Amino acid sequence: MLSNSPLLQVENVSKTFRVQGKKLHAIENVSFTLEAEKTLGIVGESGSGKSTLGRMVLRLLESDKGKIIFDGMDLSKIKKKHLRELRQQMQIIFQDPKASLNPRMTVYDAIEDAMVIHKIGTKASRRARVLELLERVGLPDEVQYAYPHELSGGQLQRVGIARALSLNPKMIICDEPVSALDVSIQVQVIQLLKDLQKEFNLTYIFISHNLAVVEYLSDEIAVLYLGEVVEQAPAHELFKKPTHPYTQVLLSSILKIPESPEKKQKMTSIQGEIPSPLNPPNGCTFHPRCPFATEICVSVKPEQRKVSEGHFAVCHLVE
Repeated sequence: MLSNSPLLQVENVSKTFRVQGKKLHAIENVSFTLEAEKTLGIVGESGSGKSTLGRMVLRLLESDKGKIIFDGMDLSKIKKKHLRELRQQMQIIFQDPKASLNPRMTVYDAIEDAMVIHKIGTKASRRARVLELLERVGLPDEVQYAYPHELSGGQLQRVGIARALSLNPKMIICDEPVSALDVSIQVQVIQLLKDLQKEFNLTYIFISHNLAVVEYLSDEIAVLYLGEVVEQAPAHELFKKPTHPYTQVLLSSILKIPESPEKKQKMTSIQGEIPSPLNPPNGCTFHPRCPFATEICVSVKPEQRKVSEGHFAVCHLVE
């Protein structure tokens, strides 16, 4: 039975780093909630802070300010010993499956390792669990004896998924989990993640720059630009009515096959590059690249405005 409160609440979190004596603004006042068994997609260009935000949710990176409340517990107030226990409920699937696996450990050892650390089960029950997970992610039993360098990218990512599932987590952060894979393998892994969510009642944060993948998997989408959420909405609403100019350009850059010549749309790209977080622009951070920018955008930072129920955008143009 699901609780009335969200599984995850992120409230005004920020993160800066010191780089060459300057402040690098990685995440700025980000807030969102995530219901149990739902998927939040986080999208944006490289350098927008997506992975940093994901690591902050797991407290692999400490927030400078704000709160992250998981399953009713404020993570900032939990001591390291108890945080380690809580991490059984919060796992991550990394972008580069090969880099995330120890090259000296077999697949079996890699999947069993977390269960050993958390003192879960007996050796016999752990073995049964590893074999069960390998079968569930579509890998044959003999893969348990292989080392990472002996497997393909798709097989490695399936191992990464099995490892994340080994502790029966409530939430998994998927950090660009298919971007390093061939397109045909991406489809298989995406469908696997969707099936596993239903089977194990999982909650996902799905981080990606691929909007088509995010649309397929997500219930809600947050658009991140230079460390700030510039638009957030239910997935169907965002794709139907993108409001922030950045979101509009992102969506127009998706390659789609038109149903007829009359419905053919011109693909557009975002002008310029994302500014340096060491020296973010004044006013709206997107204004140097925005085709609709006015004088107020250059000097005044916009506030979050309601577009419709559950749909918000940070833009002066929203009425």
